[in-house]
Amino acid sequence: MDSLLLLFILGIGAAVVGTLAGGGGLITLPMMIFLGIPIQTGIATNKFASGLGSFSSILYTIKKKDFKASVIFQFILVSFIGGGIGAFVTSMLDEHVMNIVALVLLTGSLWLTFASKKWNYETTNKSGVEKQTLLDRGILTGIGVYDGGFGPGSSTFAILYFIKKGFTYVNAVQLARVLNFGSCLSAFIIFYMTGHFQWKIAVTMAAASIVGNQVGLRFAEFVPMKLARILLISVSVLLIVQVSLKLFV
Repeated sequence: MDSLLLLFILGIGAAVVGTLAGGGGLITLPMMIFLGIPIQTGIATNKFASGLGSFSSILYTIKKKDFKASVIFQFILVSFIGGGIGAFVTSMLDEHVMNIVALVLLTGSLWLTFASKKWNYETTNKSGVEKQTLLDRGILTGIGVYDGGFGPGSSTFAILYFIKKGFTYVNAVQLARVLNFGSCLSAFIIFYMTGHFQWKIAVTMAAASIVGNQVGLRFAEFVPMKLARILLISVSVLLIVQVSLKLFV
């Protein structure tokens, strides 16, 4: 099978998983490395593809009128700043340090998933999204920093954050895509400036990401809460295993 076709097919699957529970990079980055694509090119490609896929998700969310455009723009701005900071910091930090940070955060997210025993079937805090506290903005910027500089698990963090704030799983998925777009956009700009980019691969993965994001968003509306919880736990465990292997093997 042609490598680009394989990238497209697996990229769709990764985008669906990433939309529903985060961790799509678990599939795409190792896949690109296996096909002989340099890791720097793989990271830049992931940011470009994920960002475009998330943008298509934002258009879907705006069309459904679940959130005001001003709120969506506010989240994009916060995560854009965070993503740029993350990409810049990562260029100066050792990968080992980033893996330690990722392991701590992923373990915390897994604990939060288990601790959140009751998930909402209706959003109870939609008005609160327009009145973000300084702490809320700090957390969202932090998620953007992590996504822009490292990536795996950032959508999982975002989904769990919004669920804890009183949003339904579907609304949490929608807002996680908004954050992902902002951080990916700024991170892509910085990674692109380094010269590690191949348009043919990037366009293929972007097309797959757009299709996968749209499928994932529509499927999220029919995912039972128990299944969504299992998805988040499974992805968190897989991410922890992946990062642990990098640290200790």
